[in-house]
Amino acid sequence: MRRIVVVGASAAGLSAAETLRREGFDGTLTLIGEEPHPPYDRPPLSKQVLAGAWPPERTALRGGADLAALGLDLRLGTAATGLDTAARTVALADGGSAEYDGLVIATGVRPRRLPACGTDGVHVLRGLDDALALRDRFAAGRRLVVVGAGFLGCEVASSARALGLAVTLVEPAPIPLAHAVGELVGAHLARLHRDRGVDLRLGTKVTGIEAGAAGTRGVHLSDGTVVAADDVLVAIGAQPNTEWLAGSGLDTADGVVCDQFSAAASGVYAAGDVARWYHPLFRTSLRVEHRTNAAEQGMAAARNLLRPERPTPFAPVPYFWSDQYGVKVQAYGHLRGHDEARVVAGDPADGGFLVAYRTAGLLTGVLAVAMPPRELRRWRAAVAAGTPWRALSEEAPTVGG
Repeated sequence: MRRIVVVGASAAGLSAAETLRREGFDGTLTLIGEEPHPPYDRPPLSKQVLAGAWPPERTALRGGADLAALGLDLRLGTAATGLDTAARTVALADGGSAEYDGLVIATGVRPRRLPACGTDGVHVLRGLDDALALRDRFAAGRRLVVVGAGFLGCEVASSARALGLAVTLVEPAPIPLAHAVGELVGAHLARLHRDRGVDLRLGTKVTGIEAGAAGTRGVHLSDGTVVAADDVLVAIGAQPNTEWLAGSGLDTADGVVCDQFSAAASGVYAAGDVARWYHPLFRTSLRVEHRTNAAEQGMAAARNLLRPERPTPFAPVPYFWSDQYGVKVQAYGHLRGHDEARVVAGDPADGGFLVAYRTAGLLTGVLAVAMPPRELRRWRAAVAAGTPWRALSEEAPTVGG
């Protein structure tokens, strides 16, 4: 194997490239990125960058010298437009191509949009340029409507309130984030936002956005009300960047479908937000849109690409975190689709607590709000061990999922 191509100059793509060099690959290593920026960190965009606490250059994952040391054929500002797995060639938007013996797909996801997205004052937030454009609009007294109370929407609401903006958070579900972390945690986070002055509109949808030459004027909701706004952030989820793989023969049902080794086809692996792989611990296919998973899977995919004859299953305990109003939310495991959730430490009434999640008789996840990290790490080990739910203390109260 003398030519490896990594498509996606992301955290996952950079992790794969660094691992390939660290593991001894000394052939041609091409890293392709659609954005003009060198690889950068995305989690700070909705927090430190948006709040003005970080300059954009601080998000860079590696300095110029570190990137140069990798000896990359670095092609930034160039999107991949097609894949021919028989010819082992990646087609590029500039008319060129990249031939490979091995391929890592790390193209991530992009925001889902509403029809008004792209008009003046209506924003999405995925890339560095998105964050800088939104930050330029933030000023005390301005009115922001956030559509979607997922983690991204909640983090932006937190950053905006800290800067003195009036924030309305619109969510069609009756409890924010309940599908991901359960009703107890979702209700607690809803109270957190209301206590900080956010106008939380739950159980209602956006039916239209008025946008004029000077920016957004109002957001129409399904309950008949209109919310005045200077800016709107649409944060209604993301979809995998797989369109360029049409006709490649790869399965792209909600991401690049992989086996437990992150392999999508012979010599083709995927990593990060775009990868859907079979997780042997949780016995299901997962696609995880979190920073830590991207870096870990980039490393795993690179190692298995180099040694396909003795691959290692990629079976991490996924980790994610969120910061809202100075309150840290951290979680390990697979929480979605759980059957039961139980408070096992602390008390929501006091602000700090820890919730364990059951799926099909096993402890599959744990989430902590404002709790010491050591407490959470102890439960992480129990998730990794596939601990039966019955082994938990019977004294811990059960709460609604």
